[in-house]
Amino acid sequence: MARIAPPARQRLADRIAAVATRRMFGRPLEPAAVTSHHRGVFWSQLLGEVVLLRARHHLPVRLRSLVEHRVSVVIGCPWCIDFGAMLALRAGVDAQEVLAVPDYATSPAFSGLEKRAMAFADAATATPPRVSDAMVADLRGDLGDAGLVELAHLVALENQRSRLNHALGITAQGFTDATVCALPTSVDAPAAAVTRRRAPG
Repeated sequence: MARIAPPARQRLADRIAAVATRRMFGRPLEPAAVTSHHRGVFWSQLLGEVVLLRARHHLPVRLRSLVEHRVSVVIGCPWCIDFGAMLALRAGVDAQEVLAVPDYATSPAFSGLEKRAMAFADAATATPPRVSDAMVADLRGDLGDAGLVELAHLVALENQRSRLNHALGITAQGFTDATVCALPTSVDAPAAAVTRRRAPG
């Protein structure tokens, strides 16, 4: 149960959003219901997500899903971990890979690029941020300018989602199995340790 219950009386926009998200995900999304207390927050969230869904993506959907899920794991947002695990599974990430995200740096399940993108997510999520010029230059070589901007935006956006939902006490809605969406007991953030291995010379 969230720290703030949704409004007792739903406006038309709330009902439309609930119907749309039920069609997409099987149930209305509790964060939308709770943030509908504040119309500006509700609309900025809703319109931003719609624009993002329709925008051209420069990053593979699997990479996007892994990065979003990593941020929610680092922050420890139960709702975002649950929802993010569902999105990752839809993107073709299998359940064992989802469970490996907390220990991605040592897992053989992820490519070098995926590990470096998640390390970037760790560095950008840290307080204060620890993103380095070398980290950006390395990712830029693989992703290009547009891909790097999309990655940074995705990390910042998931920080906003996860921190808002966590602060409001919004818990998992059961989008995935309880084992897959469980909060990890501890999360290391080895951002500086994941770098591209360059050939000698």
